[in-house]
Amino acid sequence: MQGSKLSVIAAVIGLVASSPSWAANVPSDVTLAKEQVLVRGNGDEVPTLDPSFSSDSASSRVIGDMFEGLVTQSPEGEIIPALATRWEQSADGKVYTFHLRDNITWSNGEPITAGDFVYSFRRVINPKTAAPYAWYYGTAHIKNATAISEGKVPVEELGVSAPDDKTFQITLDKPVPYLLKMLVHESTYPVYQPAIEAHGDTWTRPEHIVTSSAYKLKEWTLNERIVLERNSNYWNNAKTVINQVKYLPIVDMTAEYNRYRTGEIDITSSFPLEQYNAIKKQRPDELLTMPSLGTYYYLFNVNKKPFDDPRVRKALAYAIDRDVVTNVILGQGQIPAYGLTPPSVDGFAAPRLSWGELNQKERNQKAKQLLEEAGFNAANPLKFELVYNTLEAHKKLAIVMSSMWKKTLGADVELANQEWKTFLQKLSQRNFSVARYAWMGDYNEASTFLSFFDSQGMNYGDWSNPKYDEVMAKAILAKDSKGRNHYYQQAEQIFAEEMPAIPLYHYTRSVLKNPKVGGYSTTNASDARYTRDLYKIQ
Repeated sequence: MQGSKLSVIAAVIGLVASSPSWAANVPSDVTLAKEQVLVRGNGDEVPTLDPSFSSDSASSRVIGDMFEGLVTQSPEGEIIPALATRWEQSADGKVYTFHLRDNITWSNGEPITAGDFVYSFRRVINPKTAAPYAWYYGTAHIKNATAISEGKVPVEELGVSAPDDKTFQITLDKPVPYLLKMLVHESTYPVYQPAIEAHGDTWTRPEHIVTSSAYKLKEWTLNERIVLERNSNYWNNAKTVINQVKYLPIVDMTAEYNRYRTGEIDITSSFPLEQYNAIKKQRPDELLTMPSLGTYYYLFNVNKKPFDDPRVRKALAYAIDRDVVTNVILGQGQIPAYGLTPPSVDGFAAPRLSWGELNQKERNQKAKQLLEEAGFNAANPLKFELVYNTLEAHKKLAIVMSSMWKKTLGADVELANQEWKTFLQKLSQRNFSVARYAWMGDYNEASTFLSFFDSQGMNYGDWSNPKYDEVMAKAILAKDSKGRNHYYQQAEQIFAEEMPAIPLYHYTRSVLKNPKVGGYSTTNASDARYTRDLYKIQ
């Protein structure tokens, strides 16, 4: 609420711009390389460099180097000030007031103001924008967000305001204890209104883009490279070391690994699964395996028969031997998944799910029984298409899945791969029956995984369950993480009964890193590894 008087119930976090607690903190005994150029593998070509339209990891990594929000993450994953230095929360927990840093500017030298945040938040939630993360604001319970996204309320009624250029307020319709964690997502970053109004969809081209973080866009050659260079107007530029970072979109993991071995790439996005053991033996100091906020699964479109029947969905889920997947096919410490939320999530304790307690022989028997009850047998086999985005690792898993389903259930599965942008369009248009998917946590809290399947969530499969929505609504009102976990466990139980998606495994994150790259944390469970925190050693 604009102009309201606030009672502080949370600690006020402050940071002096001249003495930041992150960025590239180079140890005193380290000699920096003369050339500070970093090359990073990025897997897929990025669909967008617009923070308001980002919904994938490839885009997020590049955008995170060019833009930042009110808060950010330290290398270890802690929430720390960014464009805001401090904030207060009202006594009822519904109003957050953020105080912007002095002398923050866009890459063109123009000041970043609280009004930029108001514009950007409204842009995301506006139905005319069709931003993929509009649902996220509703999940954050920003006042009127859901009603605005449904076209019922004017966008100007969104619970954001700018009492003055240095003060930005967010008003919620109910307290959200993990709101600060949610604000690390790029959909909450400010974007530069004059550039968007002048250039429309082309505002993210190198000659038009205006950024707010450590780097600005120098070059974007589709399917070849993205080149970022230092933003001298960044408020923390004095603590940035890397002068230029190149992102290479290399879908073929073998090709990426070969370019790493020749020294062309400093940090890979992944590596060939079949070479894991050899790499672990040959390059033990370069192979990094870290905890990850990620779950890999297969998503059902519940509007397409026979996947409107939970018996069919559960049969396919039960018939997968996850120990084979994690130990034989992957073999990098991944964890078999029977629920949505990874064990690396802060404060989460997984419930005991009955189907996860069975051995694989028992699950297979149950799968056959469920499929027969749904009307499928040798005379009437289950047939469907499994779609996945082009990547050798996804293809290998899809082949293994189809083999397991054929052997145990007699199912005939047609595999179809799609280029990444086409695959995302297929999902958003609900033009699939079963699709490979994965969710990387937007913040370190169980709700980032569970809210995806809320009726207001992204939820490409269009599954909806009132009981699920109810326990998720109760979770947000819980007084502490223990209380929230109680409801999260109920949500996991409902999910397991309905199985709108097949959890396959929980990620670990493994990359190859040049030993001369410093500042790369292996303790942060999120995917964020900002270039501004890194440096190259002589």
